Amino acid sequence: MPRDRIYNITITEKHINTKKIAILVLLFILAMGLILVGKNAVEIMKTHKVYEQYEAQMSALARSEEKKQIEIEEKKQEKIPQLTQEGRNNIEHIYHSETKRAFLTFDDGPSTVTPTILDILKQENIKASFFVLGTRVNAMPEITKRIYEEGHYLANHGNTHLYSSIYASPQAVLDEFNQCNEAVKNAIGVPEYHSHLFRFPGGLPGGKYAQIKLEAKELLSQNNIVNIDWNALNGDAETANPTAEFEMQRIQETVANKNSVVILMHDTQAKAVTAETLPQVISWLRENGYEFKNFYEIIK
Repeated sequence: MPRDRIYNITITEKHINTKKIAILVLLFILAMGLILVGKNAVEIMKTHKVYEQYEAQMSALARSEEKKQIEIEEKKQEKIPQLTQEGRNNIEHIYHSETKRAFLTFDDGPSTVTPTILDILKQENIKASFFVLGTRVNAMPEITKRIYEEGHYLANHGNTHLYSSIYASPQAVLDEFNQCNEAVKNAIGVPEYHSHLFRFPGGLPGGKYAQIKLEAKELLSQNNIVNIDWNALNGDAETANPTAEFEMQRIQETVANKNSVVILMHDTQAKAVTAETLPQVISWLRENGYEFKNFYEIIK
């Protein structure tokens, strides 16, 4: 074979080999590119999945927080009394019931005795009603807040309990109610709180200020406030130094055979025996078939 032909063949083979190498290099680069693109795609997908999971978690957390806030608001609203016509009717017929029920009520607090009363009520799983004084609420806001937060009814007993002040006029009665209600709102941190429930110091009927009380009752009613007295008591205001035996005797005498009893007791430092006797009172009422209620179940 001529030399020049051999040379041409060699050149051609080299050219072909160069093309093959170039193609292989390109294929290798392409393959590596595809691998890198694939890896990036996988990473992007993983990142996107993680992001979606994060978004789902954040959405779930937001929904949970929203639900929690709704529940908190609902519970808050449950503790804000709403006086309806049905509530007025319930108050009017409070002493009439087909079943036995007892409303434990405490006047004149809060006091240093209140925590003991609250501890007993909590242990016995009973919700009571506290007719508080504005001056005492201002003196003991934390105890007032505890009464409220533990589900007891914060009712109104005026601001001062000074007869000459509160019964100066019907308007003075309303003013004292508003002063007490303002003190309660500040203590519990609920600006919209309104108890709608008042107990006249000394009770509504009779006495030196009987006419003013009757006129004040009408004025209170016009302002969406009802009043309640009692039809049973433990006698802790009848003597300077009541004993447990005396209080139990008065409970049994005044409850008698009544089906629905609103029991008057006092929440003051001077009446510490009332707190000491409370477990006996509760036990006796239970033994005699009474179910415990508070005014949330009446007003709302």
